[in-house]
Amino acid sequence: MRQRWPEKLWIVRHGQSAGNVARDAAHAAGLASIDIDMRDVDVPLSALGEQQAEALGHWFASLPEQERPEIVLASPYIRARQTADAVCRLGGTADEKAAPIIDERLREREFGIFDQLTTMGIRQKYPELAQHRMLLGKFYHRPPGGESWADVILRLRSAMDTISLHYADRRVLVVCHQVVVLCLRYILEGMDESQILGIDKEGDVLNCGVCEYDFLPDDAKMCVPSLVRYNFAAPLIEEQAPITAEPDAMVGTR
Repeated sequence: MRQRWPEKLWIVRHGQSAGNVARDAAHAAGLASIDIDMRDVDVPLSALGEQQAEALGHWFASLPEQERPEIVLASPYIRARQTADAVCRLGGTADEKAAPIIDERLREREFGIFDQLTTMGIRQKYPELAQHRMLLGKFYHRPPGGESWADVILRLRSAMDTISLHYADRRVLVVCHQVVVLCLRYILEGMDESQILGIDKEGDVLNCGVCEYDFLPDDAKMCVPSLVRYNFAAPLIEEQAPITAEPDAMVGTR
């Protein structure tokens, strides 16, 4: 009894982006803002990110055909689409004609007025908001014009309902973003705020790291998600692609 779950679900963060690189440069230089002049949705993969995406595609392609993803869902953000495209282009799906299905509910968390600011920049420009965020915590704090983690979870519950409705008993790959990976874990594993923030505190989600679920019967013979692996870096190790895990930068100019 599968309760309309997929047969298998992979959740993967996109490869390293140009925004990650710009963010690191801004922090290293002690700057208040991140030097990148484009919307967050348009930020592409870096050269290293492209290498990571190809390594991911080769890893999926190395699986037996009957074990590869049948459905590929992706965030509309360019860096996620490029990563998903690489998997499809390099034969990482069961159907050689498969193409990513874009779902805006898988998009990056929206940062609102914090876009393009480093942590120091937020404290300098919006000290009261920075203090409020510290008191409320990242899970519930919503920057003006942006989203909290709870907001992201709300739209992801809808996305998971769509996956269960349309892709039950199929093998599904989701290509998305760091906070989205964590929030999907929150939903699938029935976590609370402290549990998911504890996982977040342990370390960032790897670029092109694989999170994988099977759906197996429990003692009541109901099908439940079972985490197989998280932050699985073998695709990158096998291809000798450098492993990175920088947090997504607040870089958009919406």
